This record gives sequence, C-alpha cells and structure tokens, in this order.
Amino acid sequence: MASFRPRPPALLGINRGRADDIEVRTKPVPVSKAVVDCAVYSDGQRVSGEFNHAEALDTVRQLSAAGEDAFVWIGLHEPDEQQMQSVGEVYNLHPLAVEDAVHAHQRPKAERYDDDLFLVLKTVNYVPHETVELAREIVETGEIMVFVGPEFVITVRHGEHTGLAAIRQKLEHERNSLLLGPYGVMHAIADHIVDTYRAVTAAMESDVDAIEENTFSPTTKTDIEPIYLLKREVVELKRAVAPLTDDLEWVIKDNTDLLSKELRRQMRDVLDHQIVAAEQIAEYDEMLSSLVQAASAKVGMQQNQDMRKISAWAAMAAVPTAIAGIYGMNFEHMPELTWTWGYPAVLLVMVTICFFLYRTFRRNHWL
Repeated sequence: MASFRPRPPALLGINRGRADDIEVRTKPVPVSKAVVDCAVYSDGQRVSGEFNHAEALDTVRQLSAAGEDAFVWIGLHEPDEQQMQSVGEVYNLHPLAVEDAVHAHQRPKAERYDDDLFLVLKTVNYVPHETVELAREIVETGEIMVFVGPEFVITVRHGEHTGLAAIRQKLEHERNSLLLGPYGVMHAIADHIVDTYRAVTAAMESDVDAIEENTFSPTTKTDIEPIYLLKREVVELKRAVAPLTDDLEWVIKDNTDLLSKELRRQMRDVLDHQIVAAEQIAEYDEMLSSLVQAASAKVGMQQNQDMRKISAWAAMAAVPTAIAGIYGMNFEHMPELTWTWGYPAVLLVMVTICFFLYRTFRRNHWL
C-alpha cells in the first residue's frame, strides 16, 4: 500500500510563512447572479434597455424629475447575504427586513418601515399523485418577500415553484396594475398567490373526499397512515395561509396614506378570496381530525373482529388437541384402546364437536 505524502505548501498555492498570516477570502458573487429580471416602468410601460439594480434606480429618479410616474421592479431568486445587503444599501431597505429576506422559513407577515412596506407571502404548490396512499408529499411550500416603496418593488423568491415571470408578462400586456405604481404590482402578486391557495384547496378536495369514503366504507379495511399524511399536509397549508388574513386587513386599514382608494378596493377583493381559502382549509382540518378519530375507532373494531376470529379458530383447534393429548398419554388401561371402531369413533367425535363450534361461532358472527 502506497503511503500518503502531504504536498508542499508551494504546490497547494499557499505562500510560505506562518499559518496565522494566511487569510481565506471568498470572492463575493455579483448581484446579477440572483437577479431574474430588472425593469424600469414609466407611465405603465416598460422602458427599453438593460439595467443593474443601481442603474435602474438612477433611471427612475431621472424620469420622475422629468414629470413621469416611474418605478423599478427587481426580481431576485434566493440571494445570499452579500447580494441582498448590496441591494438594501442602494434602496435604503431596513436591515431587519433585509435579514428576513435572506433567511427563508418566515411566517406570513406584513410590516411597515417609514414609507416602505415589507410582505412575506407563503407560496404553495399541489404535488400530483395517483392516490393518497402512494403519495409522499401533497403540498410543497415556498416564500416570496415583497419590498414596496414609492420608487421600487423588490421581490425575493425562495423555492422553485410560483415564479413571477408570467405575472410580469401579464402586467406588461394589460398595463392597468402598472399604472397604479409599485403598490399595483404588490396587489397583483398578492392576488396571484391567493389564487394559488384557492386552486390548491380545490385540488385537495378530491383527496379529502377519497379518504372520507374509504374511512366510512364498511367493506374496505382502513389504513390510518394516509389520513395522518393528509392531516400533516393540511396543517402545513393552514400555517402558510391562515396568518395572511390579519396581515391583509392591516395593510388595507392602517396604510391608507400609501394605498389609493382604488387599490384598497382591489386589496379587499384579495382579502375576500383569502378568507374563503382559509375557511376551506380550516374545514379540511376539522374534517380530518374527525376522520382520524373515526379511523381509530374502525381500526379498533377491526382488531376486535380479528381477535374474535383467532379465538374461535383456537377454540376449535383445542378440541382435537385435547382428545389427542389424552390418548397420547400411553396408559395401558384406557377406554376404546382395544375396540376395533375406537379410532374412527374418536375422529367422528372430534369432527362433530368442531362442526358444532363452527356453527355456533358463525351464528354469533365471530367467523
């Protein structure tokens, strides 16, 4: 076996000297690597050209100085801490909001920092599957953080689903929301996400119905594990959706200086859809809790039936076992030992007793 020899420091690219003087530095990844799209909008139309995050803000301020209604919309996908801090410094974002945008797994919330709004919206996606019994996951979740200010909209997405490219294309085609400025984009994003809540809850209805039918079917043996799986997925969906109701109400009622009358109307429509989705998920949660109890009771009944069947068969098997054990004791003076018809007579007695026990157990529905 060849022995390992450490390579000299020069071959490893390390200068000779004290180890304490060696500093490992990682080159920062540019913000452009996390940018999905960066666009400037003026009077509802996209301004031609390509911009980085700093150039886009300068362009917006130049257009605003010329009397145009302009803002920038930057879409980021899972930026690291250095990238997010760079964007935060240019757009004067609050450090706490920047920290939340880097680290995923936030609860849905809405906060205000001076004239900026910060929203954390949970995204959900329905995972197609043949049956609940064969599924490993039914709902997957992600996050979209939205920074909204007078001059910008910054969206930070975590997760591979619920991309915003289609929403951007739709807004650029229709232009109505873009004419309402950054908060119009915020409404469009919130409306799209809440619509996905309703779509996912509608898709899960068939799963809940199938589980309910299986649980209360008298001819089907109930497996409680799929019910636990669906219950877990509904609880995860409830945690993603339910808290947003209070946050949307706060955005509408306590930020009238930021939202126009028309935007408040549109946000109330989003809130109505959000309440419908949250109530539907709550109904699923309550129904599955009841199904867990019903399934547990049904499983207990199935186990009792199995125990009765086992006991019945054991009782029938005990009769020939006892008779055979008696005649196997090898005593010299035993009845029917010398009788010609003794053996068939004993077998006939065994069969008769077992048949009588079988009819009795069948009549009492033990078998």
